[in-house]
Amino acid sequence: MRGVPGHVVIVEDDDDMRDSIACLLAAEGRSAAEYASAEAFLADGVPRGTSCILVDMRLGDGIDGITLIERLRRAGEVPPVVVITGHGDIPLAVRAMQAGAIDFIEKPFTPERLLDAVARASTRRSDDPAQGRARERVNALSPRERQVLKGLVAGQPNKVVAHELGLSTRTVETYRAAIMDKLGCRSFAEAVRLAITAGLDDETPPGKCAVPAV
Repeated sequence: MRGVPGHVVIVEDDDDMRDSIACLLAAEGRSAAEYASAEAFLADGVPRGTSCILVDMRLGDGIDGITLIERLRRAGEVPPVVVITGHGDIPLAVRAMQAGAIDFIEKPFTPERLLDAVARASTRRSDDPAQGRARERVNALSPRERQVLKGLVAGQPNKVVAHELGLSTRTVETYRAAIMDKLGCRSFAEAVRLAITAGLDDETPPGKCAVPAV
């Protein structure tokens, strides 16, 4: 397939959703290639000039979004990938970003949220300072707040984090609110993306080392 500058690839098995996204991108002056399955996309390969790939987490042909990302990465360098999911549980989002996705958006999403994700992915560069900025914000958290965030990013419910750290569930909820405020995040999904970008998910899990409460 001949590449188009600013091209966006959409891999989504829901026909209406796929067409809706393509129309939304076209209204913004972006071209798009639509695929109903991961296998159809892999058969064509990544078009030249592709600036972003939008991948649904759950595809109906046996290859899910995470597996598709992993196969693309094994084949060589790929454009930035944004995962779309209607099953927005935190562990799944963490897995997608660990596999190489740079963002995830949850269904139902607003047109603004989708276009913002595509715009940021399309302008991403290898020297993107986003990781440095994310680390600065996460480093502003207290040691205990970092422990709480680490547990939540790992997909642990509040009560499990509380048990691991010897806290009450109410205290963890208070920490969670403080974390959101300090990070300047409007949703917990946004806080998770920030934490993963900062590399917090690669640190030692809570309860494995002694860090004083603050």
